[in-house]
Amino acid sequence: MKKTCISLLPVLLLLLASCKSAIKTAVLYGKWKYIKVEHPSANPPDSLSSAELQSQTPSIEFLKSNQYLINWGGKVLSHGKFAVNGMNIQITEDLPDGTTRAFPFWVSELTGTEIIFETKGEEGSKVTALKQ
Repeated sequence: MKKTCISLLPVLLLLLASCKSAIKTAVLYGKWKYIKVEHPSANPPDSLSSAELQSQTPSIEFLKSNQYLINWGGKVLSHGKFAVNGMNIQITEDLPDGTTRAFPFWVSELTGTEIIFETKGEEGSKVTALKQ
C-alpha cells in the first residue's frame, strides 16, 4: 500500500501543477505595452534593448470584437482575430495577400497587469507586456 501511494504522488503533483485555470477573455481586453522581447531559440539567444523598445513603442491590443492589433514603430505590424484556448491565445493573422495564417501564443503568465507569451520555432519570441 505504501509503495502504491508513493508511486502515485508524482502523478498527483503533475496533475495539480497543470491545473491552471483557462484564460478569461475579458482579462485580455485592452492595450499591452511590450517591456521585454527575447528570442530564446536564436543562435545565440538574444533580446531587444530597452532603448529600442522605448523608441519603437511596441504593443498588442485585444479588442472586444475578438480582433487584435500589434503596433510597432507607430504602425500596425499585424492584425487579425484571436480566440482563447485554455492557457493559449490562438492568433489568426490577416496577411496582405488576403490569406491568413494561424499560430498560438503560449501564455506562461497572465495577471490583471502583466502577460508573458511566446511563439515557438526558430524565429520564436518571448514577450513580456504590461497593461496600459
